[in-house]
Amino acid sequence: MDPRRAVPRTDTVLADPRLADVTARLGRERVKAAVVSAQEAVRQGALAAADVVDATLDALPRTATTLRPVLNATGVLLHTNLGRAPLSAAARAALEVAAGTCDVELDLATGERGPRGAGAIDALLAAVPAAAAAHVANNGAAALALVALTLAQGREMVVARGELVEIGDGFRIPALLEATGARLREVGTTNRVTRADYAAAIGEDTAFVLKVHPSNFVVRGFTSACGVDELAGLGVPVVADIGSGLLAPHPLLPDEPDAATALAQGAAIVTASGDKLLGGPQCGIIAGSEATVSLVRRHPLMRAFRVDKMISAALEATLAEFDAERSRTSIPVAAMIAMPVAVIGQRADALAARLAEAGLDATVIDGASTIGGGSAPGSVLPTRLVAIASDPIRLEAALRSGDPAVVARIEHDRLVLDLRTVPTDQDEQLGTLVVGAFGLRS
Repeated sequence: MDPRRAVPRTDTVLADPRLADVTARLGRERVKAAVVSAQEAVRQGALAAADVVDATLDALPRTATTLRPVLNATGVLLHTNLGRAPLSAAARAALEVAAGTCDVELDLATGERGPRGAGAIDALLAAVPAAAAAHVANNGAAALALVALTLAQGREMVVARGELVEIGDGFRIPALLEATGARLREVGTTNRVTRADYAAAIGEDTAFVLKVHPSNFVVRGFTSACGVDELAGLGVPVVADIGSGLLAPHPLLPDEPDAATALAQGAAIVTASGDKLLGGPQCGIIAGSEATVSLVRRHPLMRAFRVDKMISAALEATLAEFDAERSRTSIPVAAMIAMPVAVIGQRADALAARLAEAGLDATVIDGASTIGGGSAPGSVLPTRLVAIASDPIRLEAALRSGDPAVVARIEHDRLVLDLRTVPTDQDEQLGTLVVGAFGLRS
């Protein structure tokens, strides 16, 4: 029989109950294209007519985005290539609300237009009581640029030469600031700057002193730097770009600046990122005095740098979980930092035993996790690693091509898995993926 006569009708296939869920997720047109492709395979005699629905399902992705879920086993907590901070369950639930029709700019009590993102701002002020006012831009660089546009207005910013950093992908702080029309007045040397250097540079054309945290490198040896407290009495405002989004001091990260301390020491305004140590979505936090933040909020370009309803919702939910005492660890980044080595060791022992039973050369060794993502440079957290000596290059490539993908690292001709950055409930899945990558049976 001519196989073309067996091709099922398109509308009949699309009406199959097995395609209902995938059609809702991906849309009718994408599913229809997969059906047409399967029908063509039937015409060519390469597929049985009864298998059209199954072939359609096999050809379709799980979601409508090209982004793929990944298990981060690198030990880098804030991996820029993997999206930095993973959101908490509460933040993800908030995204569900924001994704639909919601009262983003409507006061339901009065029926009048309401302030956008008010809940996120209130949560930010509650988390940083030292701030009299706050606002949110769409990333950390935008926050700093807005402050420069508002306060400098073409005048001078005094900044230490050793703090003119490059922040990734070739973007540099001095170029960013000069693009605002302001002029940089560099002081000190690459490795040393004193309060006297700042004082000598301040004049009538000085708009503010800029204190930038070198958040992705460390200079050691013959060095000196000035804190916000030393600069606050120079007669001009101090803007502190702390970068990493740490809102309060962290006992495990003593060298990382935080918003509460910078404001208490006299900073007029603090800028930071939301998707780093805070553990929220990508955004730029602006906190400080009422007068200063109000000026920034009303700058015409604030509209261009404004966050959308999704970011506001996720940030508010994250801040609602923020706990300066770190006694609650529902924010994934906070949980990863606080996870005891003993707990990681128990998980690593269980994973290594499972892999060894499957025939892999897996052992548990000491290691170190890093914060990453432009945060806490030089800080390391002791951890336990599962090291696999069996063909690490092939295994790494196989894991990255899996679904979900697993990203690990190779050290000393061994592939190592750091469970500090893998959610506890994904240990079993990780073991299955590793075993499967070698074609072994778990």
